[in-house]
Amino acid sequence: MADSSKNELRELHYSGHVQGVFFRATARNIASGLAVTGYVANLPDGRVKLVAEGTPAELDLLERSISQEKGQNIQDVTRDTRPATGQFDGFEIRY
Repeated sequence: MADSSKNELRELHYSGHVQGVFFRATARNIASGLAVTGYVANLPDGRVKLVAEGTPAELDLLERSISQEKGQNIQDVTRDTRPATGQFDGFEIRY
């Protein structure tokens, strides 16, 4: 990945009809084409959590692409942004 000092970590929580609709697989497929690392996981309360690190531009593209592909299923998104940690090697679905 590019200069990690310019990277950030974004933690997003998607709510709506986001489980059982290939949301995680779609997010992973989109992420695989971008310079981002992290994971996506279902939460017990019905939301989906996505944690990703990368440049702001790559993370913006990830968010936009997920919205374009799965926007009809998304009711709300909450976002927390912090400095990147470099803790991820790739992007995966967590179970």
